[in-house]
Amino acid sequence: MKGIEEKQIEAPYELPEGWKWCRLGDFINIFRGVSYKKNDAHNEKQENDCLIIRGGNIDEGCINLNSDNVFVNKSLVSENQIIKKNDVIIVTSTGSIKVIGRAGVSASDYEDVAFGAFLTLARPNEKANKSFVNQYFQSSLYRERIRQLASGVNINNIRIEYITESPFPLPPTLAEQQRIVNRIESMFAKLDEAKEKAQNVVDGFETRKAAILHKAFTGELTAKWRKENGVSDDSWEKNFLKDICSKITDGTHNSPVNTETGDFKYITAKNIKESGIDLTNITFVSKEVHQEIYARCNVEKGDVLYIKDGATTGIAAVNTLDEEFSMLSSVADLKPINGLLDSKYLAYVLNSSEIKAKMLNEMSGNAITRLTLVKIKKSEIPVCSFSEQVEIVRILDIIIEKENKAKQAAEAVLEQIDLLKKSILARAFRGEL
Repeated sequence: MKGIEEKQIEAPYELPEGWKWCRLGDFINIFRGVSYKKNDAHNEKQENDCLIIRGGNIDEGCINLNSDNVFVNKSLVSENQIIKKNDVIIVTSTGSIKVIGRAGVSASDYEDVAFGAFLTLARPNEKANKSFVNQYFQSSLYRERIRQLASGVNINNIRIEYITESPFPLPPTLAEQQRIVNRIESMFAKLDEAKEKAQNVVDGFETRKAAILHKAFTGELTAKWRKENGVSDDSWEKNFLKDICSKITDGTHNSPVNTETGDFKYITAKNIKESGIDLTNITFVSKEVHQEIYARCNVEKGDVLYIKDGATTGIAAVNTLDEEFSMLSSVADLKPINGLLDSKYLAYVLNSSEIKAKMLNEMSGNAITRLTLVKIKKSEIPVCSFSEQVEIVRILDIIIEKENKAKQAAEAVLEQIDLLKKSILARAFRGEL
């Protein structure tokens, strides 16, 4: 195209006839973000304010104006820092190598939205199709190059020349660029439709699971079973955990020295998942330390392990390990009375949204909030006959497994869609669309 200075340009791969490698900087104007002092910023918009978007506002291919908003007076903002339609806002300083170089494209002209100092704005000029330029910022050709160039001891940074000197594959005409853009958008639209459906399955998993568990512990799930087995609907009752567990205790309150190898596994809250005990990143303690801890908690196969403090408080899992192990006090051990309370039934109950919310409401403490053993023991759960508990567990195992498989399949679809989009962009910038 006319007006493009001929320079020695990096050529990552061979282009079709008529295409040529150019500097990305020839097709964009670069602007730095707004610098402001801490005292200049506030969370509530005031008269003559401008919203300042930051790294958390930048999603892949778009910007999100609803994330941890910060406002400053417009006097601190230049005209070129006000975001316009087709502007590309790039994360140029961040602690994450995955996020560095992430580029969001503005879908609108704004009068009072600008961008912060850790971001950079690339504004496409008239020398190429703006949408074609914008799609380039989502391509692996751009992102992988930026990740390789980004450097920093504690934080990743992008120099402006990393962007402006990026090799940009240019089709011969604006019409060809628009044709490629139309093709990309058409294919992406179909993928986005499939992505929305898959995302709905993933997002709805917890809601569906909560509804299933609600039916289980209100007796609705086994209403037919009770009728067929001559069991009264009034057979359900509320019991304190201390009355249906033979022992409720926790692990050591003195954090021992633990290592990556040793004699006995050392379980903490991070190892407890609803699906069971997660042995990845497990640590170990010596035999001497273990004997002291084990004398306190004596965890056995079939016990229910329950997180009682920390960010994941309220998660329960059945211990399926055949071996002895030690625990930290962040995990409680509940021993159901055999024939009175089924272990898996108890874990399902504790993981239900109603009981979890009730238990979390009982947490107390200053620096660290936690559930005490006293409060756990005095907590009530819905209990039915042991035989009905077994039936509930049987049904829940089938339904929850089915829901988990549906979620996993949807997550696999989402991953595949992301890969397909990358493939489409790679083909687009090779001239293969």
